[in-house]
Amino acid sequence: LDNNTSLYLDVTGKVILESVILTTAVVLSLTVYTFCAAKRGHDFNFLGPFLFGALIVLMLFAFIQLLFPLGRISVMIYGCLASILFCGYIVYDTDNLIKRYTYDKYIWAAVALYLDVINLFLSILTIFRASES
Repeated sequence: LDNNTSLYLDVTGKVILESVILTTAVVLSLTVYTFCAAKRGHDFNFLGPFLFGALIVLMLFAFIQLLFPLGRISVMIYGCLASILFCGYIVYDTDNLIKRYTYDKYIWAAVALYLDVINLFLSILTIFRASES
């Protein structure tokens, strides 16, 4: 490995580690928050239509970004919007897991939360990679 390759690998490893740590902290804190809020009687079911609409907007933004690349700043904006969106989905799906899913549907609840966590990680990774380049 030459010097540039090892520098690239160091930066990439650092970015991935930062993304993993931040994703873990956010998921744990949002899960604890949702469990505490559910215990006090709060309901997050109203978030469903807003999250779906925001997801459609995010997909359109990504499609526009594909056709007309707007640069590094727009990639960071996309990552920030996606991070906020998937934080909302983590709260919404955790609330659904607590209140609406029956014992028979635990696999769907686990898949929904898994996808939320993976998408949050990828959006945080997008932010950090755009800021490093």
